[in-house]
Amino acid sequence: MEDNQSRPKPNNYLALAIICTVACCLIPGIVSIVYSTKVNEAYARGEYEAAEKASKNAKTWALAGMGIVAVFWILYIAIFGFTFLAALSSGDY
Repeated sequence: MEDNQSRPKPNNYLALAIICTVACCLIPGIVSIVYSTKVNEAYARGEYEAAEKASKNAKTWALAGMGIVAVFWILYIAIFGFTFLAALSSGDY
């Protein structure tokens, strides 16, 4: 069994997961939090591959949640922006 100092601990992306959960998307954020907590547990047990996989999954879910919200806000601004511009051009504002 290898020593814990032989391989660096992967980033758990817990802060990114919490920000995604609070500010953006609840479901992908919660999944990301679950995976981020698995990073520390797997690393402490010496399961380095599992820790790296959980780290990658935590990052993927957090970024996916933020991407979903970014697409939503772009569509939201585009729809209401075009509606506002149409109202201004017709003089019905």
